[in-house]
Amino acid sequence: MMIFKKSLPRRTVLRGLGATLALPLLDSMIPAASAIARTAGRPTNRFGVVYVPNGMIMKEYLPTTTGTGYELTPTLRALAPFREQTLVLTGLDCIPNVERPGGAHARASTRFLTHISPPLSETWLDAGPSVDQILARETGGQTQVASLELSMEAADTSGSCDTGYACAYSNTISWASANTPLPMQSNPRVVFQRLFGDSSSTDPQEQRARFRQQQSLLDSVTAEVAQLQGALPAGDRVKLIEYLDAVRDVERRIQIAERQVDQEVPRLEQPQGAPSDWQDHLELMFDLQVLAFQSDLTRVITFMLGREHSGMTYPQIGVPDAHHPISHHQQEPVKVAKVAKVNAYHVEMFSYFLKRLRATPDGDGTLLDHSTLIYAAGMADSNSHAPFNIPVVLAGGGAGTIKGGRHLAFKGERLANLHLTLMDHMGVHVDQIGDSTERVDPRLLTLS
Repeated sequence: MMIFKKSLPRRTVLRGLGATLALPLLDSMIPAASAIARTAGRPTNRFGVVYVPNGMIMKEYLPTTTGTGYELTPTLRALAPFREQTLVLTGLDCIPNVERPGGAHARASTRFLTHISPPLSETWLDAGPSVDQILARETGGQTQVASLELSMEAADTSGSCDTGYACAYSNTISWASANTPLPMQSNPRVVFQRLFGDSSSTDPQEQRARFRQQQSLLDSVTAEVAQLQGALPAGDRVKLIEYLDAVRDVERRIQIAERQVDQEVPRLEQPQGAPSDWQDHLELMFDLQVLAFQSDLTRVITFMLGREHSGMTYPQIGVPDAHHPISHHQQEPVKVAKVAKVNAYHVEMFSYFLKRLRATPDGDGTLLDHSTLIYAAGMADSNSHAPFNIPVVLAGGGAGTIKGGRHLAFKGERLANLHLTLMDHMGVHVDQIGDSTERVDPRLLTLS
């Protein structure tokens, strides 16, 4: 490693034609980063949530033994390569703090990060703030984007809502305040422009004209990239090239998706920029999250693989049925098997995200080492909509605050209590959130 007397600033940004490109952590930044680490006590910790809708087939998910010797169940089998960097958590409850009729799906997604049950009303909103937004208020001052709220489905094309409950409760898991739900963005072009491009105008025609003018974010900063590369040691040049290649690859895939959508579906039901293939779309959204974390543009991301009541179909895995209807399986073996296949497929896609994070260097480790990721559903059994013993996987090293490789079984612990402890790990301390009663002992997560 080459150490400079004067290190490259961590937030070095390349600019051109209205576009900006933040850089990943390079060795040339280490002296400054080390000073930050000495002050903070550990590397930067990122926080991510991947939410899956409509519950799970719990008999296919729940491990039968605890500790380090547990066996990965059929639903969790795709996590095998990341066994030592994941914690399977059971016995966590997301119970309603106020009993209200109906609305099992609306309450599941709303409670998940706010720990507040929404009121029975189609117009009156009362929830949040959510865990991610509490964190974003603290970490957002150090990044260009306070938080990202993402989804695989657009709210206006994603189907029905719970009777008697405002659709906002099913469309998002992020709340800025009790009355302010945050929209989840499903269009990769919009996400890319928010991270790297000039998003001063939301007019679609103006955005397309601007992009045609720029052609590529990297083309607009070519001179600065060349100048910077000339000043870097060999190792950093390799890292920078790999990062820029990843940015260009995401750009290219968005462009291909937009051309395909324009050709195949003149009148769009999905936002322009989203690939027609679900898996291509999902991988693109995960890759954007990796870039956002890698360049330290944000440290807080929430992502819904589907909204509650999702009617998404998965013919690519042999499940052409709409997800939500078959989740009401009534123990019918064929429906149970189909829902279990969807659950396992979602975990497989989550493993793609973990793979990308683990392959991305960050300081003296990887992005996976320096992230706290929650993969979970807001309810347990799909058919009964039970809020008890919900499926939760904790992935990543949490910048030294999490030790994986175990199935950790709680007994009726509130999910809100776990969230309090994870916020502590992020350096954000609050006395209570929603129906929390106490903190989970942090030593359980670190084995110390």
